[in-house]
Amino acid sequence: MKAHVSSILLGVRDLDWAKQFYTEGLGWKIKNDFGISVFFDSDGASPVGFYGREGLADQVGTDPQGSGFRGLVLTYVVRSEARVEEILAEAQKAGATILKPAGALPWGGYGGTFTDPDGYVWSIGYSASGTDQSYAE
Repeated sequence: MKAHVSSILLGVRDLDWAKQFYTEGLGWKIKNDFGISVFFDSDGASPVGFYGREGLADQVGTDPQGSGFRGLVLTYVVRSEARVEEILAEAQKAGATILKPAGALPWGGYGGTFTDPDGYVWSIGYSASGTDQSYAE
């Protein structure tokens, strides 16, 4: 198995609210909307999609009632500290909860984190010393 993710599919409690948060709040564009799931334009990266939480849990054979930290962090690497702050502000305006405001990170980078309306953690980061990073923008 290669170290590659073909797509990221997140189970959400309210598909309409999730679509609104990411499209109107963060500016994502919908590529395919299948009613029970939706995928966004990925701009060449791994595609991200949403599926109703209960349906997705059933599909993979798990309990949809999970809570707390899921052990999953979605990372979004940008090219400046200013862009980190802009994205956190956009997310908060759209209804995200800021977990950590933008600031210096222990390993020397700069970043902050937020959770979307379903509790998924997004880490927005920048590092001046990284030379082989997979930049989102």
